[in-house]
Amino acid sequence: MAGAESAHGTGAPGAGPARAREARALLAATLVGGPYELIDFVLPLWAGAEIGLGAAGVGALLAVELVFSVLVRPVAGVLADRYERTVVAAAGAALYAVSAAGYALAGGAPAAWAAAAAGGVGGALLWVAVRALAGERLAEDSSVYPRLFAAQETGSWVAFVAGMTLIGQIDYRGVFLGCAAACAAAAVALLTAPRGPAHGGAGRDEGDGGDGGHGRDDGHGRDGAGSGPGAGAAAAGLGSVGRRLRPMLLAVAFTMTAEATVSLLLLLHLQREFDLGVVEVAYVFLPGAIAMSAAAEQLHGLVVRFGRRRALTAASVSGAGFAAGLAWAPHPSVIAGLWILSGLSWAVVLPVQQAVIVEASPGRTGRAMGVYESASLLGSLAGALAAGVLYEGADWTVACLAASATLLAGAVVVPRAVRSLGVADVPPPPPEPKTAPEPKPEPDDDADPGPRSR
Repeated sequence: MAGAESAHGTGAPGAGPARAREARALLAATLVGGPYELIDFVLPLWAGAEIGLGAAGVGALLAVELVFSVLVRPVAGVLADRYERTVVAAAGAALYAVSAAGYALAGGAPAAWAAAAAGGVGGALLWVAVRALAGERLAEDSSVYPRLFAAQETGSWVAFVAGMTLIGQIDYRGVFLGCAAACAAAAVALLTAPRGPAHGGAGRDEGDGGDGGHGRDDGHGRDGAGSGPGAGAAAAGLGSVGRRLRPMLLAVAFTMTAEATVSLLLLLHLQREFDLGVVEVAYVFLPGAIAMSAAAEQLHGLVVRFGRRRALTAASVSGAGFAAGLAWAPHPSVIAGLWILSGLSWAVVLPVQQAVIVEASPGRTGRAMGVYESASLLGSLAGALAAGVLYEGADWTVACLAASATLLAGAVVVPRAVRSLGVADVPPPPPEPKTAPEPKPEPDDDADPGPRSR
């Protein structure tokens, strides 16, 4: 990461453009993060109500998006390392816009499947490239991933409030078209961002082998353009990056399995046991989303103070406490309060995971983010399947305690995975905000100049 620091560090000639690129990445995360979450929330309801898909059809629709998203993410990582990341991310945002508009105009299942495929590809390109963009400044500012997390969560809760408030007036089609407009705005913002350092493939990390033949192999798999027998494996995310990150990728899949299990269990419980509608369920989740967006950077201060492994352990214990508390929560208002506890734990876990993934993959940030996101999605899929089995086949209390035990196991699994990567346990504190120098007082010609030297 030293190369990135030298290129973008404080006072460096590229510091201003680097910050501008980060700002556009954060804006895109806000503009797309909300529609992304909102569409995922309303899509099953829309598919059943508007185009008449049954449960199997809804499942197939969601599966199409997931399959494309998982398959394309490693490829998106390669693109983000070889080409200008703002352009890759903008292409993803544009495909998201096409997907949302496709849902708005879909008259049947084939059109909806095409929109789902476009959304899966768009999500892969956008989120891998945006997270790689944020990683460009990680060496000089350890709080970039908490900031990115906060931006995405802010977009989520704002979009939920707007969407759930207006859905009665503008219907599903209006919600989808509004999401398409937000994604198109994100694409424009990314395309107008400053370009990355001009060394071969613009926007790549310093020394990742794309600087006109001056890349170097430093033992972490930076092998220039990646030609030769291992090129296919590298493009698929199965080369040196995947091997080095394997312990962390397994930990990511494990934690996302737990997170998805708890989230879906809670959603099913609110709908079936408390008979809540869509809007009421959204408002149960709202306090936690606001807490995540507001507290992410402040929680990073605790990570800097106590270290990553201790923070991850505490976050896992907090999440486990939330899941156990669900077993005896008597009312949705209590669940909303408990969800804040869960949200705060994820506001610690996810930014730390992303930061250590980047630090352990010098020069291959895009590829690292590609395999990281694939592991995250596969974990979410496993969690969704586990939640369905637990909810249908076990007592509610048993299901909650099983999810709690999984989260508690993360207190051991995730810190050990971080240790295995060999990255620093305590990240450097983020730089202090610069303040403008106070203007020097203008000389007063009428004032007594005092004694003069002769």
